[in-house]
Amino acid sequence: MSINTSVNGEELTVVVEGRFDFSAHQEFRDAYEEAGASVCKYVIDMAKATYLDSSALGMLLLLRDHAGGDSANVRIVRCNADVKKILTISNFEQLFTIE
Repeated sequence: MSINTSVNGEELTVVVEGRFDFSAHQEFRDAYEEAGASVCKYVIDMAKATYLDSSALGMLLLLRDHAGGDSANVRIVRCNADVKKILTISNFEQLFTIE
């Protein structure tokens, strides 16, 4: 599992590669907490994610809270079919923009 980040003005992009599970907790959290106060839009790029478990879902919820809760601007993009299925079953399309 690896996480790459880039900040473009107000937008932070987090690229998740490999298994997105509890082993990524600290690295994922550091990625958005260290981005700075100017960030108000978050993009989670799942194109290279191969697996997602319940702890990853929890991490996404923590990001949403950090980003402003109901007013958060968090997009989850480029999901493969398996990842998108997990997000759909978990009703995450109600909480996030999934593309």
